[in-house]
Amino acid sequence: MSKPQTLSIIGCGKVGQTLARLWVQHQTVQLLDILNTSTASGARAAAFAGAGRVASSYADLQAADIYLIAAPDDQIAACCDALASSGHLSVSSIVFHCSGALSSSILASASARDAAVGSIHPIRSFAVPEKVAADFAGTYCGMEGDQAAVDVLAPIFAAIGAQTVPIQRESKVLYHAGAVFASNYLVTLLDTAVQTYAQAGIPQDVALKMMASLVRETSENVLQIGPEQALTGPIARGDIATVVKQYRAVNGWDKRYGKLYKHMGKLTLHLAQRRQKK
Repeated sequence: MSKPQTLSIIGCGKVGQTLARLWVQHQTVQLLDILNTSTASGARAAAFAGAGRVASSYADLQAADIYLIAAPDDQIAACCDALASSGHLSVSSIVFHCSGALSSSILASASARDAAVGSIHPIRSFAVPEKVAADFAGTYCGMEGDQAAVDVLAPIFAAIGAQTVPIQRESKVLYHAGAVFASNYLVTLLDTAVQTYAQAGIPQDVALKMMASLVRETSENVLQIGPEQALTGPIARGDIATVVKQYRAVNGWDKRYGKLYKHMGKLTLHLAQRRQKK
């Protein structure tokens, strides 16, 4: 049986700790070093992972096969620059990060040292690492990077139950924008519904209860049968008179929401037309 590859983590916060614990539990890689902004936080990360030596500096790092930079997005490039300057990287090294917003091109200084680079973004909230570590299996992860990096990283993520999905490096921003539409902007859209209900005299707590089954059923339908078949309402049934009446009412109350209603109506019309073509 071949010896597992060695891996060190720089900036081992909630994401790094969770992945480290999983890799240690599954004996996927040999966790070498953890380098954090303080040795105290590094020690806490190592304790959570169940392995790992706390490094005091980049110079103190041992040579590893793989380096995960799990620092916040705005620190990844600087961490990579420091790692590249440490002299630990070579043509056999792999450096990757787990950012959803940044592509592997942010690791340019590692590439300049002939290391293979990549990014793997687990599509999960890591607010409670213990919970994520317990039910990580089946988590989808967007993956891109140099082929040499992907060939090594894909199996070690598959070993902990991840479902890796290849994405294009140049499209990483659009990939993350898709997640923003599906999560962040969905929250904003639901808040718009709450504010609209409020104009009809319905308190927020009541509005949220009224919306609950509608929102859940709509989301489940989209996920199970696709957006075209899940679409209902006046546009889906061709009741344009109702749409115009609602637009005028919303626009008369708040032109910002009126503009949103009108634009969403146009996009919904396109969606309805797509369904008719199927």
